[in-house]
Amino acid sequence: MRLVKPLLTMLLSAAALTAQAEQKFVNVLTGGTSGVYYPMGVALSKLYGDALPGAKVSVQSTKASAENVNLLQAGRGEVAFALGDTVSSAYQGDAEAGFKAPLTKLRALAAIYPNYIQIVASKESGIKTLADLKGKRVSVGAPKSGTELNARALFKAAGMSYEDFAKTEYLPFGESVELMKNRQLDATLQSAGLGVASLRDLSTAIEIVVVAVPAEVVKNVGDAAYQASVIPANTYTGQAEDVPTATIRNILVTHEGVDADAVYAMTKAMFTHMDAMIAAHAAAKGIKLEQAAVGLPLPLHPGAERYYREAGALK
Repeated sequence: MRLVKPLLTMLLSAAALTAQAEQKFVNVLTGGTSGVYYPMGVALSKLYGDALPGAKVSVQSTKASAENVNLLQAGRGEVAFALGDTVSSAYQGDAEAGFKAPLTKLRALAAIYPNYIQIVASKESGIKTLADLKGKRVSVGAPKSGTELNARALFKAAGMSYEDFAKTEYLPFGESVELMKNRQLDATLQSAGLGVASLRDLSTAIEIVVVAVPAEVVKNVGDAAYQASVIPANTYTGQAEDVPTATIRNILVTHEGVDADAVYAMTKAMFTHMDAMIAAHAAAKGIKLEQAAVGLPLPLHPGAERYYREAGALK
């Protein structure tokens, strides 16, 4: 009888070690280093490292949304940031968005903060409205990235296309800004959290104009993922007034092969340490527990669902 308690303790310890060992690696897929995904991903990786001491946690800079969901489907990452409309297209297999077959392994970890479609022009370009972009040099984001898919949808809703521009550049945020500083580009569309580093850098280097996206254009997109919103005054240097635009929610995505206990621990770690997320980037203020499991375009991972039920965010 004396052996029963020590044996039980050994068995429980072994079970705990096995649960930890089931998730040996956690690769967090983000975006370009001048965007919002990357600093948030670094913050998450630190939280995940503490929550999963038996796992090797890393952060990968990528071309963001579309690349991220493809990497998850291929098992080359465990957690990724992606735009909600990209996630929806990927899970459904929307060929026009670049997904030839449904990415059925994808699972939701959390709906997080909204991305703002931010169209910024140099003041000297004379651009003040969407129509003024015609005949100008415009960067629309990396090819087939979440930003570029947003750009395509938005310009179509405004009755425009890339053919209206004098030149269309498919560049990430940082490169777009450098070209604008050097007067080789007139405007850039960036889908990101408010106060994204690339546009803050641009606004301190040259005089800018934040171009309005009217509510009727947002409505014309015809996708519930796009909501009319406002970029508050003084988000960027020289931006004296509120500017209407569109927002799209971001989603933290994982895949069905990631251990449920690990996903539970990772989800809990983020929501119990939101101060660390906000310290990494102010856009994290838009992450709300009560909204994390609402209106998702794909199934929740069982580990995340378990946490939300425990936290009262799901009934």
